[in-house]
Amino acid sequence: MTYANGRIINDADAHTMETQDWLAPYLEGEYKEKYSAVYSQREGGERIVRMIDQARARKQDPVARAAAAANPIQGAKGWLGYGGFDAEERAEALDFLGFQSQLVFPTFGLAAIQRAKSEDQAYAAARALNCAQIDFCNSDPRMIAVAYTPLDNPQRGLEEAKFAIARGAGAVMFSAAAPGDRSPGHPDFDPFWQLLQDHRIPFMLHIGPGTRRQPAGFMNNGRERAPDLHGGGENLRFPDFLCLWYAPQEFLTAMVYDGVFQRFPDLRGGVIESGAGWVPEFLRMLDHGWHSFRKTDPWLQQMDLMPAEYIRRAVRFTPFPNEDVGRMIRASSPELYMFSSDYPHPEGTPDPLGRFERTLADLDEGVKDMFYRSNYDFMMYREESAQAVAAE
Repeated sequence: MTYANGRIINDADAHTMETQDWLAPYLEGEYKEKYSAVYSQREGGERIVRMIDQARARKQDPVARAAAAANPIQGAKGWLGYGGFDAEERAEALDFLGFQSQLVFPTFGLAAIQRAKSEDQAYAAARALNCAQIDFCNSDPRMIAVAYTPLDNPQRGLEEAKFAIARGAGAVMFSAAAPGDRSPGHPDFDPFWQLLQDHRIPFMLHIGPGTRRQPAGFMNNGRERAPDLHGGGENLRFPDFLCLWYAPQEFLTAMVYDGVFQRFPDLRGGVIESGAGWVPEFLRMLDHGWHSFRKTDPWLQQMDLMPAEYIRRAVRFTPFPNEDVGRMIRASSPELYMFSSDYPHPEGTPDPLGRFERTLADLDEGVKDMFYRSNYDFMMYREESAQAVAAE
C-alpha cells in the first residue's frame, strides 16, 4: 500500500535539493567558472556538501538505502531526503508515495540567478538550471519540471520560456516582483502570456523570488536577530512568514486589473507554498474594490467578469499543511485549492496527507477529489486525464 492509500493524488509542490555541481554540466566559459559551485561558504556550503556526500554514501549501502526508501515521507528531509537530488531514488520515493504527478521546483539553484551581476549572467544561470531540472525530471513521467525565467527583459524571458518548453518543461516560474519595473500586465509581456496559453503551460508563483519580507526598519527592534528557519527548504523568520502572501496578491491584482486574464482567457497558473488562508478575503476585497471604484475607473468598466471570477477561472493555490482547508473551501470555492507535499523539504511535515485530511473530514468525496486531483489537472491543462478518471 502506498502513502496515497488508494486515493488519486497530484502533488503540486516538490523540489530538488541541488548538489554543489548541479549547474556545471550546462555551463561554459566564464559562466562555468562563476557557477561551478552552487553553495558558497557563507551559505553554509561545507555543511551542505557533507550532507550530500552522506546521501551518496547511503546509496552504496544496501541496508541504509533500504531503510531510507521504506518510508521517505517520514524519513530524513533536505539533502538527506530520499531522492532529493538522485532521480533514481526520487522514482522509488514516488512509488512509495503513490502520487500520480508531481511538480518539481528547484531550491537553492535559484540563488545562482539571484546573485547574478549582469543580465547575461542571470539568463545563463537560468538556462543551466532549467536544463538540470528538466533532465532530472525526464527520468520519470510522473515528475513535471518547473522552469524558471527572469522576466526583467521581456524578449529574453520569452526566449528562455520557449527553450524550456521545447526541452520538456511542464510549467514556467518567475519572480512575483514587478518584472523590470513593469506590471505583468504591460503590453511588453503579452507575447509571453500568449506563449503559455498557446502551449497550455501554466505559470507559477512560488515562495522565494520576489517574496516580500519585513522591511528592514522593523528589524531594528533592540533584540538579537532570531535564527532563520533553515531546514533544507526556504530561509524564513516569523515576521517574514507573515508577509509571504503580499507579493502574490500584488502580482495577481495587476494580472486582473491590467487585463491579462481578460486578454488571455485560457491562461492558467498556480500560487505555490505561499499559504492559502488569505485567498477567500483576497477575493472578497478584489470585488469590493471593483464596486468602490468602477464608477470612475474606465479600466474596471471594461472588465467582462468580476475581478474574483478571473482568479477562480485561472489560478489555483496550495495551502500549508497546518491550515484549515475545509474552512477556506466553505469561505470561497472548492476549485481553488490543491494538495502539495513540499517533498523533500521539512516544511511539508512528515504527514501532509493526514493533516489535510483532518480539515476535510466533513466534506464530500467529490470536493476532496478536487483538492487532491482535479484542481491540479485543470491547472496543468489535463482535462482529458480528469475526464477519464471521472468516467471510471
